[in-house]
Amino acid sequence: MNITSHTLEPKIYVACLAAYNNGILHGQWIDANQSEGDLSKAVAEILAKSPIEEVAEEWAIHDYEDFGEIQIGEYESLKSISELAEFVIEHGELGAMVYEYYEHLEDAIEKLEDNYYGAYEDKADFARSFTEETQEIPDNLAFYIDYEKMARDFEYSGDINCFYLNGEYHIFLAS
Repeated sequence: MNITSHTLEPKIYVACLAAYNNGILHGQWIDANQSEGDLSKAVAEILAKSPIEEVAEEWAIHDYEDFGEIQIGEYESLKSISELAEFVIEHGELGAMVYEYYEHLEDAIEKLEDNYYGAYEDKADFARSFTEETQEIPDNLAFYIDYEKMARDFEYSGDINCFYLNGEYHIFLAS
């Protein structure tokens, strides 16, 4: 599932800390959609080209882009960067929002695969759809159901999680 307004192309800016600590900006943007090993090689190349004569060994991520809502730390592991890049490319901005909410990649993947109910123009549409799929509602009672309040109750009770993206509410059933 890729629900996004544009294709994400995650990148990180890796800086040589030896150069940085000596007042020199030395670094490079790296495509984050690579294996941990390939990212490690790219970082090693940046450090090998450091303008500091001593051997540069330390690096940090000084910027990043196209990870959606995901916040990347200065010392995030290359393994984590590789996994997150693959995840946001596959799942787009919605995946990034779900990751930020659940804070663990395994949890975000599970929610996207097992708990995603769909996208709706408003939450009341979800409540109507869910109710009609799971309940027999007599015609003489259907008029009295307030789906807006039902949707609010679903959300406030923790039965659903909603993420708003591109003009739609993406609904996840709580497990």
